[in-house]
Amino acid sequence: MKFYELSPEERRRQLVEAGLMTPADAALWAGTPGLDPAVAAHLIENQIGQIALPLGVVRDLPVNGRSVQVPLATEEPSVVAAANNGARIAALNGGVQAQAPAHLVVGEVVFATAAPDRVVALLAAHEAEIRAVAAAAHPSIVRRGGGLRTVTVTRLDGFVKLALGVDSQAAMGANIVNTIAEAVGHAAAAWVGEPPLVAILTNGDTEPTVATVTLAPDTLATRNVAGAEIARRIAQLSRLATVDVARAVTHNKGIMNGVGAAVLATGNDWRAVAAGAHAFAAASGRYQPLATWHLQEDGRLAGRIALPLQVGVVGGAMSALPSAQAALRLGGFDSVAALQQALAALGLVQNLAALRALAGPGIQAGHMALQANSLAIAAGATGDEIAVVAATLRGTAMSLAAAQQALAALRKDEQQ
Repeated sequence: MKFYELSPEERRRQLVEAGLMTPADAALWAGTPGLDPAVAAHLIENQIGQIALPLGVVRDLPVNGRSVQVPLATEEPSVVAAANNGARIAALNGGVQAQAPAHLVVGEVVFATAAPDRVVALLAAHEAEIRAVAAAAHPSIVRRGGGLRTVTVTRLDGFVKLALGVDSQAAMGANIVNTIAEAVGHAAAAWVGEPPLVAILTNGDTEPTVATVTLAPDTLATRNVAGAEIARRIAQLSRLATVDVARAVTHNKGIMNGVGAAVLATGNDWRAVAAGAHAFAAASGRYQPLATWHLQEDGRLAGRIALPLQVGVVGGAMSALPSAQAALRLGGFDSVAALQQALAALGLVQNLAALRALAGPGIQAGHMALQANSLAIAAGATGDEIAVVAATLRGTAMSLAAAQQALAALRKDEQQ
């Protein structure tokens, strides 16, 4: 049986037997969903309950010669299926190559000033003190080999910005950078003669993680459309996204379907990643696709994705959520770069699967087939009823009303 045809218990057992999941992590995910009440109560203010999401896995995503198991937390049925399909196609073509930049998180100390030249000169003259203040503000990150790496002063319209590039090591780094930025801002206030307007990290990042893949056309063929034609249409759809913002938004949303789900599963800040990605897409002044595809002279389809990824593998929610720790172990994400490379590769194959569907049979047939279970649940089906009602719906004009009728018929038959 194929992996998706197994029961959750059988899938966990297979991952354990393959050495991809520990028995303890399998037991964690097999248990009753939800956090310990004390943990949930102390993670956020005004906590009143919990919301559960299914946790799926992308099997054997090929990244830099390694097969990566990528956990996805999502309620959308088509996301996991599409990512696995894209990973399968990439594996037929030698896999995805990905490169991550040096892990720097930027803090901004900004002064609102009518004398920008004076403030720029003062800040530039105190760079040595800035570095000393930053080291003293967070000595533990310095001991681990990180700390302040770059100091840049920029004149803006009515403002002067001091940008601090901080190596936060294996952590995403928000708290580290905010601590350093506030300490530097306090010290700089004495030199400038007024306090900064703001001292905080930015979730923007100009240095993206990049992933590429090159595909033979015959690996893209669908039941009714030849691979060369699919490749040609994917290249056209990619070009459309560069000239039509409306298409680019949906193009990028599909990419973030997978990236966001994996970021959430690993306990990282999916809001920061999404904001940074969309800001990067608009950096030219016109919103552009994060992933692009073009036909090479040899007829093969080449794809490339570039997006900033502010993530970490220790600290924050990752250290507080047992499920996030298990997700990081499942993926083998022992460094920020490893996670970034997998996320970029995931976004690229997610985009590939979506564009291939659009170029071939269309998005709706496969999407609605996967919606059958959701419709059955929405109609009130429980337990074994879900699979029976979903099977009844497939091959019909699916709707909530049809699901309700199928459920009513099933229950009537059971009562007779």
